[in-house]
Amino acid sequence: MNSIPDNLSVEFSILKKHSNNIIQLFEEGATVPFIARYRKESTGGMSDMDLRSFYDRWQYLVELGKRKESILSLLADDSAVTDIIRKKIQNATSKNELEDLYAPFKKARKTKADEAREQGLQPLAALIWSGDRSDSVSAVSAWCKQTNSKVTPEQALEGVLEIVSETIANDSDVLKQGRAELLKNGRIISRVLRGKKELGEKFRDYFDYQEDINKVPAHRLLALFRGKKESILKLSVALKYSASYPDTLLFPHLNQLFDGTQPESNRVTSVQRRYLNLAWDKKLLPKLETDVLTQLKDRAEEGAIQVFADNLHDLLMSAPAGAFRVLGVDPGFRNGVKLAVIDEQGSVLDHGVIYPHGPQNRTQEAEATLLSLINRHRIAWLAVGNGTASRETEALINALITQQQLNCRAVVVSEAGASVYSASPIAIQEFPDLDVTIRGAVSIARRFQDPLAELVKIDPQAIGVGQYQHDVKVSLLSKSLGNVVEDCVNRVGVDINLASVSLLSYVSGLTQRLAQNIVEYRQQKGRIESRAELLKIKGIGEKCFEQCAGFLRILNGKEALDQSGVHPESYLLVQQMAERLSLEAHQLLNNSHALQQLKNMAPSMAQVDGFTYSDILTELAKPGRDPRPEFRYAVFDQTVQTLDDVHEGMTLEGVVTNVAAFGAFVDIGVHQDGLIHISQLANRFVKDPRDLVRVGQVVNVTVLEVDVQRKRIALKANGL
Repeated sequence: MNSIPDNLSVEFSILKKHSNNIIQLFEEGATVPFIARYRKESTGGMSDMDLRSFYDRWQYLVELGKRKESILSLLADDSAVTDIIRKKIQNATSKNELEDLYAPFKKARKTKADEAREQGLQPLAALIWSGDRSDSVSAVSAWCKQTNSKVTPEQALEGVLEIVSETIANDSDVLKQGRAELLKNGRIISRVLRGKKELGEKFRDYFDYQEDINKVPAHRLLALFRGKKESILKLSVALKYSASYPDTLLFPHLNQLFDGTQPESNRVTSVQRRYLNLAWDKKLLPKLETDVLTQLKDRAEEGAIQVFADNLHDLLMSAPAGAFRVLGVDPGFRNGVKLAVIDEQGSVLDHGVIYPHGPQNRTQEAEATLLSLINRHRIAWLAVGNGTASRETEALINALITQQQLNCRAVVVSEAGASVYSASPIAIQEFPDLDVTIRGAVSIARRFQDPLAELVKIDPQAIGVGQYQHDVKVSLLSKSLGNVVEDCVNRVGVDINLASVSLLSYVSGLTQRLAQNIVEYRQQKGRIESRAELLKIKGIGEKCFEQCAGFLRILNGKEALDQSGVHPESYLLVQQMAERLSLEAHQLLNNSHALQQLKNMAPSMAQVDGFTYSDILTELAKPGRDPRPEFRYAVFDQTVQTLDDVHEGMTLEGVVTNVAAFGAFVDIGVHQDGLIHISQLANRFVKDPRDLVRVGQVVNVTVLEVDVQRKRIALKANGL
């Protein structure tokens, strides 16, 4: 039996030493971002995504090992457990297989097969199975007389069927292969429950539906399971080639299950085939159906969570506009348009509410207020939320900019999650004196400046870039999205003197409490001048410092390298590299000529691993570089304000708001996203829409079809 490191090295195609190293790092409390960035020599350069998969698989195998020990302990005194069973338990490679092996020994209630055995029918079952006795009524009647059995022939035959069915259905090899067969050659079948057609109209596509299990996509599976959960649909599975017992499940050991003898051949008799079919229908298929449906639901949830995670990653890593003075605009009709002015660092300078639309229609007053705020605070950008009254407000602002020849621009940004943030404890703590609606305008302005820094304050599930998120396990979704946020934050890096508690809490090695301690230290002492100063903050010891220091940036501090992604543990190495060229360490920053010389010297730096040396040179070339793309925004067509304005053949610009397995949703400025089906993304086969589009990407589209009644817009991508 292989060890866990052995298994992981094979599964992830890595050296065993790397497998051991990674496990040791995790056991020592190292985080995924830290290992992926600063311990590449220990992992062979494994990515953060692969490291997370490695961690999950490692945890699974550890739990599997503990469960094996527990089961073996429980079965230690059970005489019915053979050495063969114990060996199978020790060699089990999955929790399903392990539980299959354990199931026959943990029955909580007496089964019909148990009752048949108590009636002495086990020998008869073995005789009939082997072919030594016919299962005709007369032959069974004769056996009953010979053995003085008190059961009738009909009861005896029923008991034999129960014994055979249960024996086959409890065999771990049969169950394992049966599951695999259904997953490979099975179909999922959906039927509407009687009397539920009208109530379940939204599921009408699945009232009489079936599809190959290995082809059905995750989003369709989730729709099916939602219909089942709402008691509209009945789901089942079946083999697509036959309803009978599969030939692939004919194991040589089946004879041994009944009489313990080795079979003379693997040939299946007509009697055995009949009992196998009865066992398949009576016990095995119902048991496997439950297992397979559970696996399909898990698979669908994993797919949905992955889509959500991918979209969240793209949104968080979308381009920041940068340090500008921004007027955040949260549009509305009856309750007015909320305004919030923020400076280059995101601090609130001013706020207010205007009522330019119906029913108040105080347009002139609104324009005067906007003009005053823009001029007084030297506004560079107006970030308009894309909710109710968005296009009307954008049109008002653009007209004002043109009329007054103002040196600023308006852009529509997603306000998803802004209302959730505005009423959250974080927002209340940040702005206790501001109205909840003004906080929403602040959030819109800040996310325009830096989406990552602002969106980390919002529960990822409330940002709205997923599908079917209410149909998946909350714990799994939360964990996955939390990992995405952590990876994004650490990939970009954090300015320790500007970052909020929310942003700092996602930095490798830092907790919410430690993040709060950093902010409190900053408030009491003032600006943090070096990474080394972190060790003065309550709760940050050597281990914590090791994990977080490289991801925290200090601009214009005492140590020039603190603005880069070079870890403090490598500062001495950088000094040695600089000395080779008779320079100071800070003189290597942005010095392409010197760095090229050092690159050529790499072979002579034998005491340093290649990963670390290369990463240091990259960081020195562009210290504190932002991996996010250059900022770009969509310009909505001002003649297209509502769904009624959209017509077939129009060419429009929009922003991708969501990417699913079947295509991408695009905001074209009419409060109803259009869909680019995967078949319309390009003039070639597209396997995954994310190969071409990402959330936040500006795209040019052509309108193919508009269904006003169903509020659907079909689009085609141009130039992808």
